[in-house]
Amino acid sequence: MQRNFSAEVTNKLWVADLTFVSTWRGFVYVAFIVDVFSRYIVGWKVDSSLHAEIALAALEQAIYADSTDNGLIHHSDRGMQYL
Repeated sequence: MQRNFSAEVTNKLWVADLTFVSTWRGFVYVAFIVDVFSRYIVGWKVDSSLHAEIALAALEQAIYADSTDNGLIHHSDRGMQYL
């Protein structure tokens, strides 16, 4: 099922995901939060192991950078790191 996300202004809808990247020393995991309107990465974290704290650290960084309280929606795919 395809979902189309849109936002009228910045900091109304954030989407989150995790991925892995191959490096010379092995794989690293990257968690990131993207503002749907601006398409900027507003929070991110890189770690050598995949665990729940990586998702939380990316979200905390994004929240710290945006101090407004405007009814923000945060969406993730509900993978095990987000549960």
